[in-house]
Amino acid sequence: MTTAARDHDVAVIGGGLVGSAVAWGLARLGRRVVVVDEGDLALRASRGNFALVWVQSKGLGMSAYARWTVQSVGLWDRFRDELREQTGVDLCYQRPGGFHLALSEVEMQRRADLLARLQAQPGMPEAGYEMLSREQVRKMLPAIGPEVVGGSYCPLDGHVNSLRLLRALHQGMQALGVAYVPQARIERIERRDGGFALRAGAHDLRAAQVVLTAGVGNKALGESVGLDVPVRPQRGQLIVTEKAAPFLHHPVVTVRQTDEGGLMIGDSQEEQTDPVVGPAILATMADRAQRMFPLIGSLNVVRTWAALRVMTRDGFPIYDQSATCPGAFVATCHSGVTLAANHALELPGHIVRGELPADTFSTFSARRFHVPAAA
Repeated sequence: MTTAARDHDVAVIGGGLVGSAVAWGLARLGRRVVVVDEGDLALRASRGNFALVWVQSKGLGMSAYARWTVQSVGLWDRFRDELREQTGVDLCYQRPGGFHLALSEVEMQRRADLLARLQAQPGMPEAGYEMLSREQVRKMLPAIGPEVVGGSYCPLDGHVNSLRLLRALHQGMQALGVAYVPQARIERIERRDGGFALRAGAHDLRAAQVVLTAGVGNKALGESVGLDVPVRPQRGQLIVTEKAAPFLHHPVVTVRQTDEGGLMIGDSQEEQTDPVVGPAILATMADRAQRMFPLIGSLNVVRTWAALRVMTRDGFPIYDQSATCPGAFVATCHSGVTLAANHALELPGHIVRGELPADTFSTFSARRFHVPAAA
């Protein structure tokens, strides 16, 4: 069915976790929104992520990112409650605090050094990081194996059912009147009559503003509206085991027990562009997981998969408005779960006002990459 050209306040390009959170937030503020989404044609991380709402390790080299992350985590309870009240979907969000475990004294020292450097940066928020001994860890994680020598803990860390999150956002945004155009790829974005004209397959759309939230697709889309979005795909692989009786009540950065009981294991970062699993990587992840928690060694693997993270050159998000096409924005990051609360409750208000305040967003502009070669 062809959608006749019509006026919208905002066209959001991409319906994954970032795009659906932004669209839901904009509609919540009364904007008329259309979401153009490739849907399952896209290699979206929204269906293949580890589902952590995480603060530990965030912001080494950019304290503004740590502050942005802590702010989002602080909004997550409110975000969850609003979505549940609107849609009835339980996101299974928990914030019990999370761990990064060390399997040797060398790993333990490296972890302590990293957190010390992180916290020593100017402008870092208070996140409550602690280095814990083996006995301190064992009191909270009784099932650890004999190789675990200790680890770091952060009380702000948690996890969620990210598939329920995506479902709730789509259900919620459409209940708020968002027009959803699925299985459609943007072919053209043009500046026209003070707004934007978009072509997506058989669909002609008009909008006063455009927000690019298409993951790795933002690079090409940004060029058409004067935005530099240097992103690349990075492959991550995941393992899910059969369901087990609850024993892991705190998520670990590489192992967590889901609300349904299965163990999720994931730790790979590969500069690859295809979402294909590899036995060698999976075996390495599984070995380390069962060394942390020997019980895992007795569980059957029920599925494995790979997905593509959306990575910038330095790993930090990009939030920008085009200087040549005012009204065109981009939001891209690899932490769409953690930052979903900010994308739903904080970012939309700035888009509505047509400005990303410099005190919060200037650090996240892609202009940080435009350093003269001689500098």
